[in-house]
Amino acid sequence: MTNRERRDAGLAYISDESIMAEQAECRKILQKLNFMDRSDFAGIRSVVKELLGKSDGAFINPPFYCDYGKHIETGKNFFANYNCTLLDVARIRIGDNCQMAPNVAIYTAGHPIHPMSRNSAYEYGKEVTIGDNVWIGGNTVICPGVHVGDNVVIGAGSVVTKDIPDWSMAAGNPCKVIRKITGDDRQKLFRDEEIDPQAWADIVERMK
Repeated sequence: MTNRERRDAGLAYISDESIMAEQAECRKILQKLNFMDRSDFAGIRSVVKELLGKSDGAFINPPFYCDYGKHIETGKNFFANYNCTLLDVARIRIGDNCQMAPNVAIYTAGHPIHPMSRNSAYEYGKEVTIGDNVWIGGNTVICPGVHVGDNVVIGAGSVVTKDIPDWSMAAGNPCKVIRKITGDDRQKLFRDEEIDPQAWADIVERMK
């Protein structure tokens, strides 16, 4: 097997010239994205579509960093805020209506634990999946192989090392489920503050 085939199969691989050539192509697109006029929203959206392997209405506030871009698949209405890093050695699959706050990092890349193996230049990638309707708070790190379910909120500053089930509010280092999200949360805005009647009426109308 080639190193590209090994990488894509989730096996140990070495970043040889063919892999670095793929990364170079990605960096050309990132250079364009990260240095373009920040007020050119249409232009940014166009370059994001060029960068990502699959997207539908995705928008990213630059700067943004990734290894390949083409290994990132996002559903409808994906939004990533400033300074997000998605190390997409393996696939990163993100569902519909997902939001990432500033400084979110998703790492699929990893290295062997023992220094003998690690110093050999072999590394690996393990897929990360994010479900639909997920909000990931600022400065969160999601580690290789993690699955985050649907309708999840991850609190700021979390380090997610294990799977998070559907309809959960989770936070911490290591990230743990705090409680389930229920119908009682529908009109909540911030802590115990509720969405005001005018905005709530508009939300109800929009969701019909």
